[in-house]
Formats: sequence, C-alpha cells, structure tokens
Amino acid sequence: MMDTMNIDDYLAQGGVLTSPDNVPARYRGELLRLMASFVDSELAASAGFAASINFAPGIKERIAASRITLEKADHAERVLNVMADFGTDTDRYQAMHDWASRVERDASLDAARRDGDMRLSVFHYPLSSWDDAVVMNVLMGLATQVQLTELTRLSYAPLAEVFREIAPRERRHMELGIEGIEKLATGGDKARLRELIAYWRPRVAATFGSLNSSRFETLSRFGLRRTPNETLLSRWQQDLDALLDRLGLN
Repeated sequence: MMDTMNIDDYLAQGGVLTSPDNVPARYRGELLRLMASFVDSELAASAGFAASINFAPGIKERIAASRITLEKADHAERVLNVMADFGTDTDRYQAMHDWASRVERDASLDAARRDGDMRLSVFHYPLSSWDDAVVMNVLMGLATQVQLTELTRLSYAPLAEVFREIAPRERRHMELGIEGIEKLATGGDKARLRELIAYWRPRVAATFGSLNSSRFETLSRFGLRRTPNETLLSRWQQDLDALLDRLGLN
C-alpha cells in the first residue's frame, strides 16, 4: 500500500485517483472545498436565473432562462452526488443556505466566502432586468468556459468525468447568452449595455481568485489545478474583449 508521500509524488507526476478510499487528508479537504464552491455557485446561479424568467421579453427567452435554471440545479446535484461519496449529507447540504439571497446591488464584497456559503462572490449580487441577466450570463459564461478547462482535467477521475458531462451544457448556456446580447446590441440601447458590462466585469473577474495565489502551488501539486489564476483571467479578458469588439460594445 502506498504511503502519503508516495501518493503525493504520484499526483505531482500527473496521476489520478478514482476512489475516496485512497485520497490523502489534505487532498480530500481541497477537493471538497472545490466541489462545495461549484455546487453552491450553481445553486445560487439557478436561483438567480429562476427570478429572471419573468423578466424575459418573449417565449424563446423564457425557455432559455428556464433551461439554464433547470440545468444549473442539475449540475449542482451531480457534483453533490460525488461529495456524498465522501460522507456529505446531501439533504442537509441543500438546505444549508438561502440560494436566492442577494446583497444590495452596490454592496462591496471581496472574494471571501460568507457564513459558510461557498458560492463565488459574483452570485451574491441580484439581477435587476432582462438586459442585466443577459449581460451577466455572457460574462460569467465566458469565465466558466475558461475555468472548465481546469475542472475537466483534475486528478480525481469521478469528478473530472462529471465536469466533462457538464461542460457542453454550460457552453450552451453561454451561447444562449451570446444570442441574447447580439439581439440586444442590434435593437437596443448600447450605452445601457456598456453600463451593465462595466458593472459585471470586475465582479466576474473576481471569480478567478487572487493573482499569484499562494494556494496554487498546493493545488497544482495535487493535480487539482494546472494554470495560474492570472493566466485564466487573461484568457477570459481576451475572449470577452473579442466578443465585445465584434458587437461594438467595447
């Protein structure tokens, strides 16, 4: 049987783990933290988009918002099922927080978690209109695509497989947002869209975490991260700027 040091070396060399039975304690803690952040963020996102369904200007838009609401909740459940393998009480977990709760629109939040709620800080802010929901979905959807390049390759194989199943639907959520913002940019108020982009841009940027993070080395050694936060942030900024240039919104 491999001791902890040998498992650490195995992970550092690109190895994968397949069961909770052979997971070192520190790895377990980091993996559960990662899963909790994803689950809480998806549940909060689902609750936010549920509230935006009635903002929708037409049937197609209502269907898109409903689909995102449903599928984000489903994604949370899939990852929560992996957490159950580590002993998480899934029924209790789902009821721990009010996933629809939001702070004031102009509140100042850092990236720290609040009262054990592990959602990304961007999901503490409310959606105020259909245009607002579309802009937030586009910016966060682009960020999710960048972040999923890490999640689909992490070293805990059962979770990586779940993220690979989730990835195409998360991409479709982003595409629905892009369809929506293209429509708004063509027939709407571009100045208003730019205001909303300016509001959400720093809040989505914060989801990439601290630059030069001291935890990255540990996560990288465990195979739970591969790319530094600043590199992922730069990729997102490039993707976003390319889209905004195309739409005349930069």
